[in-house]
Amino acid sequence: MDVLRAGTETESLRAQDVMLGTAVSAPQRIGAVARGDTIRVRIGNWPSGLYFARLTARGGRVGYAPFVLRPPRLGLSPVAVVFSTMTWQAYNFHDDDGNGTLDTWYAGAPHARLGRPFENRGTIPHYKHYEQPFVRWLVASGYPVDYLADSDLDAASATGSSLARDYRLLVFPGHHEYVTPHEFAVVTSYRDHGGHLMFLSANNFFWRTVKHGNVMTRTARWRSLHKPEASLIGVQYFGNDRGQHQGPWVVGDAPAGRWIFAGTGLQPGASFARGGIEADAVAPTSPAGTRVIARIPNVFGHGRDAEMTYYELPSGAEVFAAGAFTLAESIWSAPVRRMIENLWARLGAVGPAGLRGRLAVGQRR
Repeated sequence: MDVLRAGTETESLRAQDVMLGTAVSAPQRIGAVARGDTIRVRIGNWPSGLYFARLTARGGRVGYAPFVLRPPRLGLSPVAVVFSTMTWQAYNFHDDDGNGTLDTWYAGAPHARLGRPFENRGTIPHYKHYEQPFVRWLVASGYPVDYLADSDLDAASATGSSLARDYRLLVFPGHHEYVTPHEFAVVTSYRDHGGHLMFLSANNFFWRTVKHGNVMTRTARWRSLHKPEASLIGVQYFGNDRGQHQGPWVVGDAPAGRWIFAGTGLQPGASFARGGIEADAVAPTSPAGTRVIARIPNVFGHGRDAEMTYYELPSGAEVFAAGAFTLAESIWSAPVRRMIENLWARLGAVGPAGLRGRLAVGQRR
C-alpha cells in the first residue's frame, strides 16, 4: 500500500477505473488482508488536496481508496474547492453489507451508505469526467486552494459568517446533488454574508438529505420545501437525457459576459465547449438580476435551453453557474480555461501563486 496525491499527473484519464497521482508515502507491505480488516494510514505534512491509498497485489490487481484532506485549519487559502462526497456515495453501487442489495436508492434501496468502497476498483463515480480534469488543472496552475468535502460544510461548527471570513470563493466543480439542511443553510448564509460561489456542473442542491451515522436518506426535493435551488444557484434542474444530446454553449450579450469572456476570443453568438446530460435553467425564484450569459440551445431536442448564469447581490456576493454537465471537464480548452481564470481573479481575487488581481478583468468595479 502507498498513498498518492491526485491531480499531479500530466495526462488525462482514458479509463473509468484508474486514479493517477504522485506518491507521498513509501510503499508499505501489509501482507494478507481479509474483508473487514482496518489498516491505519498516517497522514503526513501534506498540502490539502484529493488523495488516495493504492493497494496492489499479485497478478496486477489494483484498488483505490480516495479521501479528501482538508487544511489544518480553514482559511489557509482564499478559495475552497468543495467535493461532492455525499453524491459520490449516492452513485456508488457497491453492496457493502453483502446482503445482495446494492446500497443506494439508485438500485432500489431506501438509503445509501457512506464510507463504502467504490466500484470500479475503488475509483470515485464519474471521476474521469467530473473531478480529474479540474483537479489536474488546479495543481498545474498553482492556485492556492483549500480542498473540502461537503461534510466539512455540514459540520456542526460550520456557519455562513465564519466561512465568509475564511474564504472569498467556494467552488463546486462536480455534481453536488445531495445536500443536508445544515449545509444548505451554511452555504446560503455564506452567500448572504458576501461570499462568492462558482458551480461548474448542473443539478446542484437538489435533494434534501439527512444522515444517521453512516447512512444517508434523501427525503424531498428542496424546491418542494419552499427552498428552490434556483434561489441560491441562479438556475435549477429541468432535465436529463443521459447524454443522448449534447451541444456547445453559445455566448449571449449580457454585460457580465464582457469580463467573463474577456481574452477568450469569444463574441456574442460564438460557441465553445460541449455540455448536456443534465441541464439547468433560470426560474421565477432566481435572484433578481440573474442574467443568462450563455446557453446550449434546445439541449435535449425539446425546445428548452441549458442556461449559464451570473448574478450579484447587495451583500457583495457574486454567483456563477454553468447550467449543464460539465464545464469542469472542459477546463483544458483554452476559452474555458480563460473564462475560469477571469472568474477566479474576480471572485477569488487571487491568481496562481497568490498573485492577487493578476488579471485586469478581475478587478472589482
